[in-house]
Amino acid sequence: MNSSNMNIGDGNHHALDASPISTNNELGLSGAGDGRTAGQPLSDFLQQLEDYIPTIPDAVTAFHLQSAGFETSDPRIIRLVSLAAQKFVSDVANDALQHCKTRGASQISKTSKGKDRRYTLTMEDLTPALAEYGITVKKPHYFV
Repeated sequence: MNSSNMNIGDGNHHALDASPISTNNELGLSGAGDGRTAGQPLSDFLQQLEDYIPTIPDAVTAFHLQSAGFETSDPRIIRLVSLAAQKFVSDVANDALQHCKTRGASQISKTSKGKDRRYTLTMEDLTPALAEYGITVKKPHYFV
């Protein structure tokens, strides 16, 4: 490790660890010291992926991948894309909910109070949420 001595002003030299590198144990990763190989976390993830059933069915994901020209014989790849799509939809919906809450915070509703508050996903909330991900949504000219 890179150490340098530092004089703080009290006449004593204090050792300062200037190493920006963290060990695997500090990061929560397993290393060679506990008998696991570098590829073991990936292997564990793939095993968990086989047992996980995503919200978006594999058949739907496989259809859209094939229509886009992507072919694979590995079902784990399809499951991984399903999981990524589920995460993306979840993030967009959560961002739209936050937009709805901030927009609705200025409008105090007399009819709904407390836990029975319901939110409706509207294009007014969905458009800025999708814009954060680089997706532009425009209304057709006949709706304007």
